[in-house]
Amino acid sequence: MTATPHQSVGQVKQVMTEHRIQSMPVADPDGQPVGIVTTADLIRAEKDSSPIRTIMTEEVVTIPAYAEVSQAARTMRNHRIHHLVVTNEGTILGILSSYDLLRLVEDHRFVPKNAPGRPGRPRDKGGRHKRR
Repeated sequence: MTATPHQSVGQVKQVMTEHRIQSMPVADPDGQPVGIVTTADLIRAEKDSSPIRTIMTEEVVTIPAYAEVSQAARTMRNHRIHHLVVTNEGTILGILSSYDLLRLVEDHRFVPKNAPGRPGRPRDKGGRHKRR
């Protein structure tokens, strides 16, 4: 889903509420990103009849669809943002949020490799402590 710069704040607010989304990219007629609107922007809006271009953030941080997840996380951290616009050859494909990255980490339940044992207790070949 994308908005266009001439859509009203009220229209975009309604779509975002109906679909329970926290941000929406704003695109030109060619599908190129020209801005992004977040729920925080909508809260600050004075009139629902104002065009969305009056409250959108014009600096859009994008990431190509083929980029590594770690690059997306680093970009979000470096720019101190919670939403990245995902593109393919400059055209908007979607949004990646910090919540998406958290879900990815949660689903993979990382386990440290070669976790250190308790010092002073010998280990057998199976990795378990020998009973004394």
